[in-house]
Amino acid sequence: MWAAFRRGEWFADQGEIRASVVRRLLLAPPPAEAGHLPRLRLRDVRITGRLDLAEAVVPGTLRLRNCRFEQAPCLDGASVGALEMRDCVLPGLSAVGVTIGWKCEISGCRVEGPIDLYGASIGGTLHLENSRLTGHGEQRGERALQLLCATIGGDIQASTGLHVDGCTDLRDTSVRGSVVLKRAELLNPSGIALKANRLHIGGNLSCRGLVAEGTVDLCDARVGGGALFEGASLTTEHGPALRAHGIDVGAVFNCCDGFTARGRVSLSSITVRSRVCFQDAVIEVPPGTPALTCRRSTASELALTTREPVRGTVDLSHTRLTVLRGTPDSWPNTVRLEAVVYDSLLPQLPAVQRLPLITRDPEGFTPQPYEQLAAAYRLHGHDGDARTVLLAKQRRLRTTLPWPGRVWSRLQDVTVGYGYRPMRAVWWLCAIVLSGILLFTRWPPQAVDPGKPPHFQAAIYTFDLVLPLVDFGQEQAFSPRGGLQWAAVVLVCLGWLLATTAAAGANRMLRRA
Repeated sequence: MWAAFRRGEWFADQGEIRASVVRRLLLAPPPAEAGHLPRLRLRDVRITGRLDLAEAVVPGTLRLRNCRFEQAPCLDGASVGALEMRDCVLPGLSAVGVTIGWKCEISGCRVEGPIDLYGASIGGTLHLENSRLTGHGEQRGERALQLLCATIGGDIQASTGLHVDGCTDLRDTSVRGSVVLKRAELLNPSGIALKANRLHIGGNLSCRGLVAEGTVDLCDARVGGGALFEGASLTTEHGPALRAHGIDVGAVFNCCDGFTARGRVSLSSITVRSRVCFQDAVIEVPPGTPALTCRRSTASELALTTREPVRGTVDLSHTRLTVLRGTPDSWPNTVRLEAVVYDSLLPQLPAVQRLPLITRDPEGFTPQPYEQLAAAYRLHGHDGDARTVLLAKQRRLRTTLPWPGRVWSRLQDVTVGYGYRPMRAVWWLCAIVLSGILLFTRWPPQAVDPGKPPHFQAAIYTFDLVLPLVDFGQEQAFSPRGGLQWAAVVLVCLGWLLATTAAAGANRMLRRA
C-alpha cells in the first residue's frame, strides 16, 4: 500500500487493512517516486477499526472503491482535496465541518447509519447517485443524511438509484448549482422525508419522478430556477405531503404531468416568478378536508387543471395572479376565492359556465369573487358577461337577507334585474300601459266636470296614472268609479314601484361607473 501510494496507483489487496495504518500514511506520507503524484487509492479492501481523520489536512484525493469499513469513518473538521467513495459499505460517516476542495462522491454505496455533513464546505458537486442510506438505532427513521448549514459550490446530484431510509435534512444549506433528486426514493413514512427549510439553490430543484413517503418540507426555501415535481409521488401518513410555505421560486413551480400527492399540499405565502402548474395532477385527500392551500401567494399564472376534480378544499384566498387557468371538468368540489385577484381567465368561457365555481365557498356567500370575475370580463370587453356575474351576485346576496329585504330584492330582480337588465323596465312599462289602455278603452272613467269634459284619451290617461311626476291633464279631469277606481290605484302603485326599482338599479349602475 505504501508503494502504491508513492506511485499514485490503485491498491487492491482483497484483504484487511487497519484504519490506523491508513491514518498514519495520510498524516505522514512517504515521498513520491520520481515522476509520480502520491495518492491514496484503495479497492476491494476491508478497513478494520475506526478511520479517524478529524482535523487532518489531506491535500490530495481519497479514492475508495468497493471497500468495507468496520466502523464509521470520522472526517470532522478535516480538509480534503477531494473524496470519492464508490460501491463501498459503511456503518455511517461523520464529516461535521469538513472542507472538500473539489467534489465529494458517495455513489453506489450502502451506508447503514447516518451520514453527517453538518456545516460541510464542498467546492464542487456532491454526488449521491445509486446509494442506499439508512439511519440506525434510536435514530433510525429520524436521520439518514444530514447536510445542515452546508455550502455546496456545485450541484447536489442525488438522482436515479438513491434510496434514503430516514430523514434527508438540507436545512439552511446553500447550493450554488442545482439540487437533482430525479427518481430518488426518500422514505420516512411517519415523519419528514425531506427537510429543506431555508435551503438556497442557485439553479433548479429537480424532483421529477421523486418518490417520497413522508412530508417534503421546503418552507422558506429560495430557488433561483424552477421547482420541478413532474411525475413525483408524495405520500404521507400524517400532515401535508408537500409543505412549502414562503418558498421563493425564480421560474416555474411544476406539480404537473402525473404529479400525485396522497395528502394535502400547503403552499401559503409563496412567490413564483412564472407559473404554478397542477395540470394532470392528482391530490388525494378525504372529502371536505384541506387539499391544496395557496393563500397570500403571488404568481404569474396558476393552472388548476387537475386530472380529476379535487375532492377536498382548495384555498386560494388573498392570492395575486396574472392568469388563472381552469376548466369546469377540473374545478375542485370546494374552493375559497376570497380576495383572489387576477387579470385573465383561461380558457375563455361564458360567465354562466364560470359562475358555479364561485358558489363553492364553504364559508357561504362572499361578494369579492363576483366583483373580481366581473372586473376580469370587463377588462377584456365582455360587458354582457360582467353584468351576468353581477346579477348572480345580487341573487346570491338575496338569500342572506331577512324576509323584507328578500321581498324588495326580489322585486328589483323581476322588474329591472337590479339595474343590469334595464330593458325589463321598458317591457314592464309597455305591459302595464297596454293593460291600462285596453281597460279604459272598454270602460272609460266619468268626467269630473260633466259640463266641460275634455276629450278622453285612454293612452294619455294611462300614462298619467303610471308615470309619477308627469301630468298630461287627463288624471285630474276624469274620476273612475267602483272597480275602475281600484284598477287605477293598482296602476299608480305599479308605476311608483317600477320607478323606484328602476331608480335603485340606475343608482347602482351609476355608482359602479
